[in-house]
Amino acid sequence: MTPARYLAGRVLRALFVVWAAFTLAFAALRLLPGDPVALMLSGRGGFDTLSPQDIARAKAELGLDRPLPVQYGHALVDALHGDLGASLQTGQPVTRMIADALPSTLALGGTALALALTAGSALAVSAHLAVSPAVRQLLRSLPAFAVSLPSFAVGLLLIQLLSVRWHLFPSLGGTGAAGLVLPACTLAIPGAALVAQVLGKSLHTVLREPYADTVKATGAGRTRLLLGHGLRNAAIPAVTVVGLLVGYLIGGAVVVETVFSRPGMGRITQAAVATQDLPVVQGVVVLASSVFAVVNLGVDLLYPVLDPRIRVTGRLVTS
Repeated sequence: MTPARYLAGRVLRALFVVWAAFTLAFAALRLLPGDPVALMLSGRGGFDTLSPQDIARAKAELGLDRPLPVQYGHALVDALHGDLGASLQTGQPVTRMIADALPSTLALGGTALALALTAGSALAVSAHLAVSPAVRQLLRSLPAFAVSLPSFAVGLLLIQLLSVRWHLFPSLGGTGAAGLVLPACTLAIPGAALVAQVLGKSLHTVLREPYADTVKATGAGRTRLLLGHGLRNAAIPAVTVVGLLVGYLIGGAVVVETVFSRPGMGRITQAAVATQDLPVVQGVVVLASSVFAVVNLGVDLLYPVLDPRIRVTGRLVTS
């Protein structure tokens, strides 16, 4: 398989993921109980005075009276042209709403991802370099505890300690770097635990391979063996986790932005789900699946860089 065919296959797979997410979201939203038009009109006032004819007219204007396959076809074609529709509640274009909310969420998710990768890698390496067995066992047990913590509980605990008790950071609705610390740490702690678990197990495996004995025979110490050789060889499983971590951060942002009253994708998603604002929810799903697909595409393309034994077919050279 040529590199061009390998790249084309990965791109097509990423596009399929986005299309599948769009289709499943469209179907799920249409199966929800309730009437989005009724919620829209009640939110704008005067729903009790409207006749069934008025409601039917509103559905016709929004195209919600058409058969579902027709609605799906129009929505898919519009999405391919960059038109995600307009909010049923506010009338704003969904793309504009996402563009306004996205920078705040990107800042939160990017900071949390950087913290998770840094802290998780440092914890995994420290657990292997620790001389004391007790300290080594403690460091290895921390990820299992941290990964089980729900985001809302971590957020409330950080607010109680670092904001209410010690007044170090703003608790709710904070802006700027100071307002980013607590929500980013809330998202990063379970993610760092996941990275530490995967990287720690991978390091344990690669440092038992025959090449490690060869490196030791040259006089290399534990630190040189770990950082100079083991870390790179153990990186592939950890890089794979990045794709999963991005998916976790996207979902976790909804909870964390709600807990900390931050503007962003989480807030508009929560409001859209509560009011069955179908175009907004659909737009958020398309964005989230696109980010997830692009990140995983980048991970796939990074594998041959980390391990030259991996061909563009994705299989190890067996010679």
